[in-house]
Amino acid sequence: MTTENGSFVTEFILVGLTDHSDLQLPLFFLFLALYMVTVLGNLGLITLIGLNSHLHTPMYFFLFNLSFTDLSYSSVFTPKMLINLISKKNIISYQGCMVQLYFFCFFAISECYVLTSMAYDRYVAICNPLLYNIAMSPKVCFNLVFGSYLMAFSGAVAHTGCMLRLTFCDANTINHYFYDILPVLQLSCTSTYVNELVVFIVGGINITVPSLTIFISCGFILYSILHINSTEGRFKAFRTCSSHIIAVLLFFGSFSFMYLQPSSAGSMNEGKISSVIYTNVVPMMNPLIYSLRNKDIKLALGKTLSRRNFQS
Repeated sequence: MTTENGSFVTEFILVGLTDHSDLQLPLFFLFLALYMVTVLGNLGLITLIGLNSHLHTPMYFFLFNLSFTDLSYSSVFTPKMLINLISKKNIISYQGCMVQLYFFCFFAISECYVLTSMAYDRYVAICNPLLYNIAMSPKVCFNLVFGSYLMAFSGAVAHTGCMLRLTFCDANTINHYFYDILPVLQLSCTSTYVNELVVFIVGGINITVPSLTIFISCGFILYSILHINSTEGRFKAFRTCSSHIIAVLLFFGSFSFMYLQPSSAGSMNEGKISSVIYTNVVPMMNPLIYSLRNKDIKLALGKTLSRRNFQS
């Protein structure tokens, strides 16, 4: 039976993280714990920012979108991965693969540009504080986030559209724990040259441009920090920048390792490790990185809890 794209394959088998059955249950509980922390952390930030008016600023507007992206991004494949860890046969339909691929690309690319917008916001706040209200007006913030989602939509359509043109004859075992682009290309019985070119171009643009923009912004920030007379001011500015750099290195570093290298069986096995970082660790870490030492978030949490206790 063929599908509409001329493919003989109607479903795929996911190899998963490991083929050792004795490791699957411990991994299930590990990733379940990671996912629960991810959901609670990001939902908590979204709720706090939405309920507290003093957090309705450009920085927290971007953080709100980052938390939404992380929550959605992690939810694209983690529930399926958890099911596969306790299932005997890990099957995903062809249609399910295309849906997973589209939303994976959409939210991953969105995160690249939301992180870039956050870096620009910090650059303006530290390097041009007198122009902050003009440079980061509500209209500018909206356009930055809209542009992030527009770039994500374009990239997701490009990757998914190119994948739909491929034909899969009989090989249907994906050496991964979700429907990722590079492992699937190895299964096609038609030329994947266009797909690999799109991965290199779209991936290169969406990794290189945001990461360069972020590090240039951080370079200007660090330069400005060195000219701050107050030790406390330098420490506060550096702490703001360092949190963002940690988040960026985790996300872009693992993405670059996976997508900006030639595909091979060996690189796919290594790629699973980097995939765990950008699919499970980064969405969990971002709320912790941006909130643990944040006085505004702690204040908002205290106000929210006190209001709830007063109402009860």
